[in-house]
Amino acid sequence: MSCRRSEALAFSLVTEINHAMARLVDIWDSIGIMEEQRVERMQTVKKHIDGLLHSMIMEEEALRHRIRTDIITSQKQLDTLCLELTVEPYKFEEDLTVLQLEKNLRCRVDSLLKEKNERLSELSDLKKQDEELCVTLCATPYYIPSGSVPSRNQLQELQEHVEKLGKEKESRVKVFSGLREDIRTLMDEMGHEPESSLERESICPDTDIFLLTHDNIKALKLLLSQLEMKKESLISACDKLKERATSLWNRLSCPEPEGEVFREAAMSTLSDDIRRWRGCVEHLEKLQMARLEEVVDKVRQELVVLWDKCMFGPEQREPFNAHFCDHHYTEELLALHDTELLRMMAFYEDAQPILEDMEKWKRNWAFFQEFERKAADPNRFSNRGGSLLKESKDRAKVQKLLPKLEEELRGRVEEWEKNKGSFFLVQGQRIMDLISSQWEEHRLLKDKEKNERMTKKTEVSQFKTPTKRALGATYTTPTPNKIKKTPNQLAPRTATVNSISSASGSSSCSSTTFLCVPGRPQLSAKRSKTTEASSGSRVPLQEFNSDKKLVPVSYSAFTSELSKKANSDAFLNSTVRDML
Repeated sequence: MSCRRSEALAFSLVTEINHAMARLVDIWDSIGIMEEQRVERMQTVKKHIDGLLHSMIMEEEALRHRIRTDIITSQKQLDTLCLELTVEPYKFEEDLTVLQLEKNLRCRVDSLLKEKNERLSELSDLKKQDEELCVTLCATPYYIPSGSVPSRNQLQELQEHVEKLGKEKESRVKVFSGLREDIRTLMDEMGHEPESSLERESICPDTDIFLLTHDNIKALKLLLSQLEMKKESLISACDKLKERATSLWNRLSCPEPEGEVFREAAMSTLSDDIRRWRGCVEHLEKLQMARLEEVVDKVRQELVVLWDKCMFGPEQREPFNAHFCDHHYTEELLALHDTELLRMMAFYEDAQPILEDMEKWKRNWAFFQEFERKAADPNRFSNRGGSLLKESKDRAKVQKLLPKLEEELRGRVEEWEKNKGSFFLVQGQRIMDLISSQWEEHRLLKDKEKNERMTKKTEVSQFKTPTKRALGATYTTPTPNKIKKTPNQLAPRTATVNSISSASGSSSCSSTTFLCVPGRPQLSAKRSKTTEASSGSRVPLQEFNSDKKLVPVSYSAFTSELSKKANSDAFLNSTVRDML
């Protein structure tokens, strides 16, 4: 369509030139210009037209050349930008005119130039932040070659690096602030004046005086630990001074107002507090020197209490007895007593777990012996209020606990003796030897009690040997739990038993229908005395059998007798017949 329009324009241009020439010729004819002058004028018109067309052609040629040059330049610039920005080379569409190609190239170059400038601007900002953070943290900056355009990945990594450094800075600032605050607090509590440059800088209010480096953090942590150790040392020294002052105050029985002065609240700092308590101790020591005898006696009382707590026997107290019984009171004697008291206090503090376990074992051993004593008491079966069940549970608990305590004691003592290189003695004996001797003594006591019971039982059995039955004699007494009772049999039996019970007093139980139950009425006392008088130790049934001739009874006769209908003439056993 565009070709047709250009051709039409070219044809109209030629037509207009022809019309213009025709008009010129008409004008020349009307004027009467001769042929020669007409030719000259026509040459002039031709010259003008040729010059104009030539000029126009030259301009268009220059335009075409410039466009081609721009295409070449843009192509080179585009290739360079693609290389710098690490993007894929731009591929143009085919069958494009020179003008379209130049336009596309120019737009693409402008786009890449804009992206390049944005990347460089972002790189500049990030590098500035990175450098500041790296200087503060003494870290290595993220490396990007100078003069190059960073890729998107590099910018992303640099961004992440800056964010990481920012978080690290916040963390270190927090650590630095905490450390410096703790150091400042400790110095204030102790009343410590900064001595080194590090201490002065650590309490300086300027927050930028320290670089947030790992070395500086380590230095501050080391300084903080040193100050904490110093504080603990000061507290320990202050506590010792307080303990010493309290001990002296108790020994000297100072008046209450003076004691209250010594026990006033601590000063603002530990150093001031230590100076205060040191002055108190010096004052009390001067008073102590003036009252040596009273002080030494009180130290001796404290020593006796500690010896008892540590379970020292006479042999263990013997080395200090010479000083303990010395009545020549001097400062040297007091110093010896103080040294011994400190030694015993240190020993008690070190051996306290073993001593507490030993006390616990002693308590449970006493419970165990008490349970053993109660086990031998026959009255314990009264079981009023469930006491027997409770006693059984407590006894089982103690029996389980004693071996555990002994094993724990064994382990603690072995560790002690291994560390100290000496035996741990209780009342002059090693603990396990003492425990073994207690068990052996308990075993011997149980054996003795057992032998006494066996001897007593043998002596009693010699006087209560039952009389043997005559050969062929048969007891007709039925076993109570095997008798089939009928309603008709219950009445006579009950009457018989009641009659016997009413007539009887107190006597020993026989092997008859009556069961030997505590508190149940027994056979007649009169019969028992008569029998004892006539036949020694025979029971009533034996007396009956000895006076009458025994008649053998078969088992069928015995069962038929039981199956008879109960009446007043029926007897359940020989004892009842005899009593009637």
